[in-house]
Amino acid sequence: MDAIFKALNDPARRALIDSLRATDGQTLSELEAQLDMSRFGVMKHLKTLQDAQLVVARKSGRFKYHYLNILPLQEVINRWINPLLAPQAQAVTHLKARLERDNTKNRPDVVMQTFIRCSVDTLWDALTDAATMGNWHFLSPKVERSGDTLIYYTPDGHIMMKSRTLSLEPKSRIEATFEPNWEGGGAPSRSVFLIDAEGPNCRLTIEHYDLTFAVVQGEGVADGWTRWAAGLKTWIETGQGIRFSDAGAVA
Repeated sequence: MDAIFKALNDPARRALIDSLRATDGQTLSELEAQLDMSRFGVMKHLKTLQDAQLVVARKSGRFKYHYLNILPLQEVINRWINPLLAPQAQAVTHLKARLERDNTKNRPDVVMQTFIRCSVDTLWDALTDAATMGNWHFLSPKVERSGDTLIYYTPDGHIMMKSRTLSLEPKSRIEATFEPNWEGGGAPSRSVFLIDAEGPNCRLTIEHYDLTFAVVQGEGVADGWTRWAAGLKTWIETGQGIRFSDAGAVA
């Protein structure tokens, strides 16, 4: 957490975060054009933000795109800010900038990253075992597997969404469809989970592709992945089944 506060303690780095909040997935050249400093200076600030896990870079073709990773910021908010805010005031902390995104298959629309203190085996099991997902999924208390497809149910028993596995690289990568069954959920898209071991921890990267609508940080699909990741991390690290729903954390 010290790295996060250090990264935020610079106006240039805050400007980079604001820029990515407004338009995510920018190249170094695009970010450099917005700051009155050298290319090397921008690279140095981006490196600090990446070290704090506030920015995640993804290469596509000749370009490297930079994405705002809101999960560490959400952890800071949950620990230091939310307890001090009245419930009616919490809404003002949501990020409101709309992101104009291209929907090419090679460039993700959402990138998030978090660290979980567990083994690769434990994280892999949590991501593939339907029987336990209902304990921590923020909206679905019941998940079933039918062949290569996970079926998520709403609390009243209706199918909320389906996720069909497209490819697996055991213990390192899962690519699956994202097929919402709720009104306004959009057309089917794709999600990718990437697992990397780092000592006693695992780094989990979430990528979402082919969305047919603009992503809004702190709302919609971006907010859903934040809550999903918080539930998964809590379940693995503490054994507590907590659903971080929009009505608040409910055990």
